[in-house]
Amino acid sequence: MKRFSADTANPKDVIEELLHGGGAVCISGLFTSEDISEARAIIMAHSEQAAEKVTHFQGAAADEGKLNLQRRVWNLLAKGDVFSRMAAHPVLMDILRSFLGTEFIMGSIAANRILPGGPGQEPHVDYPYWDFHKPETHPIGFNGSFPLNAQVSILLDPFTPESGATGYMPGSQRELRYPTAKDNFFDHCEQMTGEPGDVALFYGVTWHCAMPNRSDHDRSAVLIQYLPKWVKPMEDMPAALPQNFLDQASPDIRQLLGLNYPYPEVLDAAKAGNMEGRT
Repeated sequence: MKRFSADTANPKDVIEELLHGGGAVCISGLFTSEDISEARAIIMAHSEQAAEKVTHFQGAAADEGKLNLQRRVWNLLAKGDVFSRMAAHPVLMDILRSFLGTEFIMGSIAANRILPGGPGQEPHVDYPYWDFHKPETHPIGFNGSFPLNAQVSILLDPFTPESGATGYMPGSQRELRYPTAKDNFFDHCEQMTGEPGDVALFYGVTWHCAMPNRSDHDRSAVLIQYLPKWVKPMEDMPAALPQNFLDQASPDIRQLLGLNYPYPEVLDAAKAGNMEGRT
């Protein structure tokens, strides 16, 4: 995985690697140790005694009765200001404006915590590609001429081969299909290793999955999904946030929440002045 620092993460170079290289990069130096400690403490508090929450691509966790070792914390924006700072970091915003368009949005922000012994996930691609194992549900001629997703994982614990650092198949983003058993993913994948505070940024159509945690410590990360402005988000974040959060949101957070994009809209009730430029 190609590695950049906060100072060297030029959008052009990062995007070249996402589209035409391995499909994933690591960026270091975006977050302080205090940011990481604060985010991790909040996530631990919300996941320690939490009931099972919906998650995806559970693979062996479901088969082996180990769902309790793979915990998800949703609606992070409501759980601490640190998550807004993470989601709208200027370096990430600069890269993603070039990758997904200047008015891109956030589809989800959650945490994934895999405890020691957690078996990881099945190889997959991410929303909105994630059900591409049913290609008939997508438009004819669906292709990868432009990206519909970018994924960010902010590492809160050491991501090592032993702790289950995310496995990925370099170059698979150019396939634009769902991985199958014939691809022998686990025989050929590499891993997104890094230290707490590092950011793994990858194109979500790259085949990937959480790997088994065989270490003696948790393997936790903040997961952020970014989308073009017109792709329906996976998580309805504005509905889950208090009104005072929405009222006080920064311009970048308003953009990420899709509050600047009017559709779908009841056009029968729309004011004429608000329709300028929409014909």
